[in-house]
Amino acid sequence: MTNLATLDYDVVMAKAQPRSIRFDEDVIARLSAYVAEHPGTSQSSAANLFVDEALRMAEHPGVFFRDGASGRRAVIVAGPDVWEVIRAIRLTRAAEPDLDADETLALVMTNTGVSERHLRIAINYWSAYPDEIDAKVADAERVEKLYEEQWRRGEGLLGR
Repeated sequence: MTNLATLDYDVVMAKAQPRSIRFDEDVIARLSAYVAEHPGTSQSSAANLFVDEALRMAEHPGVFFRDGASGRRAVIVAGPDVWEVIRAIRLTRAAEPDLDADETLALVMTNTGVSERHLRIAINYWSAYPDEIDAKVADAERVEKLYEEQWRRGEGLLGR
């Protein structure tokens, strides 16, 4: 028989509600190690995060999650972040508003090297979680603008 441990965690819904779940001892050990490596994370929040991500991956095959400088984010398996794909599509639509959907996808594929299958995976994920992805796009654009302003100041100092 498998050794199980009980871990209470909050389910993120309209209002968090405590639930009791049983995890194998080795899962609890790995969860504890993850929490120890990520200050500010609790076993409850980490368990909630990983269950949510697993459910999202089941809903959207081809999407998984990765840690990085901007935090955890949805990415395409063997490809870019979902927000990067969505931003590329938006920029293409803005630059070429007369293109139809197929032409837009073709141009994005040509410019990014991302396959149509992966573009559609990203579009489907964004359709389910637009606020999450839109926030990542907005954050990237904010940081990009900040770095561009800093670069311009430096160039101005040099008289360029």
